[in-house]
Amino acid sequence: MLILAAILSILVYGVIAAMLGTLMPSFTAMFTLSGAQNGNIAFAQSLGLIIASISVGPLIDIRGKKTALLGGLLLITCALAGLPQAGGYQQLMLLYFILGLGGGIIVTGANALASDVDVSRRASILNLLNLFFGLGGLLTPLVASMLKGQTARLCYLGAGLGVVALIANLVAKIPPPTGVVSFKMSEIGGILNRPVLYLLALFLFLYVACEVGVWNWLTSYLISRNVDEAKALQILSLGFALGLLIGRVVVSRILIKISSMNVTLAAAALMAVTTYMMLQSSDATFAWIAVFCAGLAMAPVFPTTLAMVADAFPRGTATAMGVVITCGWLGLVVSSPIIGAIAGTDNTNLGTALLLLPAFSVAMVLVSLGLRPILARK
Repeated sequence: MLILAAILSILVYGVIAAMLGTLMPSFTAMFTLSGAQNGNIAFAQSLGLIIASISVGPLIDIRGKKTALLGGLLLITCALAGLPQAGGYQQLMLLYFILGLGGGIIVTGANALASDVDVSRRASILNLLNLFFGLGGLLTPLVASMLKGQTARLCYLGAGLGVVALIANLVAKIPPPTGVVSFKMSEIGGILNRPVLYLLALFLFLYVACEVGVWNWLTSYLISRNVDEAKALQILSLGFALGLLIGRVVVSRILIKISSMNVTLAAAALMAVTTYMMLQSSDATFAWIAVFCAGLAMAPVFPTTLAMVADAFPRGTATAMGVVITCGWLGLVVSSPIIGAIAGTDNTNLGTALLLLPAFSVAMVLVSLGLRPILARK
């Protein structure tokens, strides 16, 4: 039941991670939103993610994971149920901010919970857990393409899944809080003084900007290249999300024999190539292939980076994870307004704006090379 609770939690986050990009075309048409306004909505969600991630880590280390997971799922469920009632731009910003708060809590709590299952196979387990994030991301645009614009039904289905996850976490026997005997607030300074924390944080900063950039903007980009909306949603679902899902299944086995450092370096290099490829054609078949390959390349990065954080910080793991995940959401904060501003009111320059993704992927390669000697000395 413990593993099921973690799986359902990360599945719910996968659903909401794809929700903004999936609903963006419908909300844009409904409320006549500009590219800049869409960027601001994404910014509001990322701000919620940041606030939750930076604050929940020490709370989890001291008070335990169950309360955090229940609170995060409750916020997500309420926000999803409220989205169909949104009356305009400002209400959308508020609801996506709440989704961000809940999502930030869930990501930190669920990964911290799973990282304790088997320390010797931590990277493999976290990749297996996060394949359910890919499953959630696959289901959201796929179901949306079948519902043909019925945004309310999609939101209520997501809220229903949130209720199921909430019940599972409520009845699961999650280990009780260890309390201050195990971890003290005074130890946070020692965590923050280690340079490896900031290199890992920078790596995730660049990565999240790339992954969430695909979730939030790919559908709109494909539509701007004259791809049908239903087809664009299927490319996001059965291309990118499916690539993430399959990639994490495969990499969970690879990580048993190959180090996390080598896997993340190779993934960053492949991301640079595949994200550039997906912006080079308006042909739906070519786009699907490129987007699927981008999903495969990105698959191991987030969970494997968190495994590296947990290995480097055996005490105060959730605190260190919270800092690194927060810096990941900062990547979204920085990238979304930039992409939205360059894209313009009618998204005519969205392809140019999305070149930020391969550029950030190249920067990830450089950061990964800088991490190698530091982690090797651990």
